[in-house]
Amino acid sequence: MSSESIATASISVSGRARRQSPAHARPKGPLLGRLASIGLLASILVSLLAASSAPTPLYALYQREWGFSPITVTVVFGVYAVAVLVSLLIFGKISDHVGRRPVLVTALLGQALAMVAFIDAGGVSTLLAARVIQGLSTGAAVGALGAAMLDIDPRRGGFLNSFAPTLGTAGGALVSGLVVQYLPAPTHLIYFLLLGVFVLQALAVLVLRETVSRKPGAVASMAPEIKLPAAARSSVAIAAPVMFAVWALTGLYGALGPALSRTLEHSDAVVWGGLPLFVLAGSAGLSVLVLRRTATHLVMVTGIATLIAGVAISLVSIGSGAGGALSVAGFFVGAAVSGFGFGSGFQGGIRMVVPQVAPHERSGVLSLLYVVCYLGLGVPAVIGGILVVHGGGLVQTAREYGLAVVVLALLALAGLVLSGRSAQRVAVVRPVPAPRSEVTAAAQRSCMADVAAQVD
Repeated sequence: MSSESIATASISVSGRARRQSPAHARPKGPLLGRLASIGLLASILVSLLAASSAPTPLYALYQREWGFSPITVTVVFGVYAVAVLVSLLIFGKISDHVGRRPVLVTALLGQALAMVAFIDAGGVSTLLAARVIQGLSTGAAVGALGAAMLDIDPRRGGFLNSFAPTLGTAGGALVSGLVVQYLPAPTHLIYFLLLGVFVLQALAVLVLRETVSRKPGAVASMAPEIKLPAAARSSVAIAAPVMFAVWALTGLYGALGPALSRTLEHSDAVVWGGLPLFVLAGSAGLSVLVLRRTATHLVMVTGIATLIAGVAISLVSIGSGAGGALSVAGFFVGAAVSGFGFGSGFQGGIRMVVPQVAPHERSGVLSLLYVVCYLGLGVPAVIGGILVVHGGGLVQTAREYGLAVVVLALLALAGLVLSGRSAQRVAVVRPVPAPRSEVTAAAQRSCMADVAAQVD
């Protein structure tokens, strides 16, 4: 998470922008080719998100074995999001200073350590520790990964930033559920597999081309701050509410979805625990493919509309609490429609922001956007867990959570519409000729406009 969600589609940068930025200096190091490099980076992003969703089907087993409450399930889910947030705030910009490779190797070794902790887990405290380590290393990596892919190939990198998180989230939930259900050592095997993947990827990063030159200020960059380049502030103000809403939806299906699907199906099969998140994230990936050439504003509106429709379908399907084939089918149809909204809103938000920033600012800005995403992922999920125990129970909490997501989506839609009207008013104002002293700045703005035009 993103979501993850979690991510642009079809971003290209003109030759002028490349020449202006030190981020595109001659690459150093031994070395994987361009396609191999971007493929490796995308695979790491897939693995990170797969690992984040891999424990989801296992929560029912942990709960039965260790006897904890639904609040604990959502706390375990939410503590990961909090750890990602902390890491993004501290390490989100560090790869702009020390390089992408050192950050990625360190993060992958952290993921390997988290997998060892999961394997050794014998209680909630170890499970929480594993999720914290996992969240810290994921938060350190996502900004560097996204920026590195854009450094190497802005067009492919933009698409993979959108598609890889959804593929990883979907694959992790489904594969973990199948492994746990049908293969031996259900609480260990999936983590051994991921451990091997992370070790191999860390070795591969050693022969990856470095895409940025080292520059001073690494320690200062670790001071948590919310700082945006002026050119991106208005875009972030529009995109952030949409991204918060769609990732809050992911929190609903990730934290409460396993219990809801098993309740509707009247089954204790572990594989049901991963299916809601798989359907949601798989549909999100489909939206990235379908809408990759659609105008950004339309992508955002599509995301909000399908998000609201999908949540409404899900709420109707669980509303009676009767279960049965019709309720189960409605729940998963709602997840699929909502997932299309998740993928649309996620990629639309990033596509709206990334063209506004220079290459050396990408890692920090992407990390800030992930902060918004993981706030949406974690905070509502933990509140939902508390309400399950101390409120109206699972079904009632799911209704309230879903309605809250719909309200967030409507607020985001209102902001999007108002921003569009403001842009139209600005567009009809006659431009004032710039003085000579502003020629350079105007040229830079023109370069960024070239990028935005190619996105849309």
